[in-house]
Amino acid sequence: MPILDQEIVDLIDGRLTLDRVHEIQAEAKDADRRQRVLEAWQARLGWKDKILLTLQESLFIVQRGQDRIVKCACGHAFCEYRTNWKEHALVYERDPQDEKVYNRASAPSSDWMILREFYCPGCGTLLDAEGVPRGYPFVFNCLPYFADDAGAR
Repeated sequence: MPILDQEIVDLIDGRLTLDRVHEIQAEAKDADRRQRVLEAWQARLGWKDKILLTLQESLFIVQRGQDRIVKCACGHAFCEYRTNWKEHALVYERDPQDEKVYNRASAPSSDWMILREFYCPGCGTLLDAEGVPRGYPFVFNCLPYFADDAGAR
């Protein structure tokens, strides 16, 4: 059964039952589902900038004039999409031994790893988190390819 437009909105809002989410995940994908999800986000956010890609919850690549930028749902613009947006986010480095994420007995050693949390400077939304060795550069999660941008690489 194809996913309905209202179900897409309910999925974005977290209002679907877990059973229905599992059904949707197991079903064959509608050929136009990606476009319908982008349209649902576009309608919800009301931006003039066209959403090209959802990077993750609350984070998008949008077309602004001739530029493609990373933008938070609150409207905060981070940077050009080929730049790691995390370099422009608020970063909190959490000690894995602080017992907020892991209990002390199962937490990785603070000497070996840190937990980084990336927040939007515009609204304070937690956008991503990564557990990495100390000193490791920010992970660049996604660098999409846009066919009409091939000459810029």
